[in-house]
Amino acid sequence: MSFLLPFLCGLAAGTVSAWGVGGGTLLLLAMTLLLQVDHRTAQGINLLFFLPTAASALFCHWKGGFLHKPVLRAAIPPAVLLSLAGAWISTSLNVELLRKPFGIYLLASGTMLLWPQKKKK
Repeated sequence: MSFLLPFLCGLAAGTVSAWGVGGGTLLLLAMTLLLQVDHRTAQGINLLFFLPTAASALFCHWKGGFLHKPVLRAAIPPAVLLSLAGAWISTSLNVELLRKPFGIYLLASGTMLLWPQKKKK
């Protein structure tokens, strides 16, 4: 029965992700707070959870003609470089140094979702 809580956390995060809500963020919180998983390990699992979803979404957007190629050409190189830099920084720092800034980020992002900005016409 030790698999039940992790299974339910993954199921809930997957369901919420399918609705367009940040299921990966919820999965991170569930793993670190409920399952006592190390923060770096939880981020790695979250990335594995995210990659198939992102690949599927990218394929569907490409197939539907919703990708703007000039934006992709401009965005991909800095995204790759900054991702590599972020991975290097996260593996070279102590987990405790990452915990508080990430918590602040989650609180700020959650607060922004509670008060959405008005769309300009």
